[in-house]
Amino acid sequence: MRREYDFSRGKRGAVIPSSGKTMITLMLDNDVIETFRARAEAVGLGYQSLINRALRASLGEENGPVPGK
Repeated sequence: MRREYDFSRGKRGAVIPSSGKTMITLMLDNDVIETFRARAEAVGLGYQSLINRALRASLGEENGPVPGK
């Protein structure tokens, strides 16, 4: 590194703040993820968005906040 760079006040993490979402690692069965990918492609959405919708629906709220927040 060059000596003129000063990272003493640098912070670790994302440069751009998150928009209410948290990145996690989640293990799903292969058939489940492939089903979501196929359905997502058919409707023109991302498969992670469809998984999020399915989780919300299972909580009883299609588009609202998760209870307890």
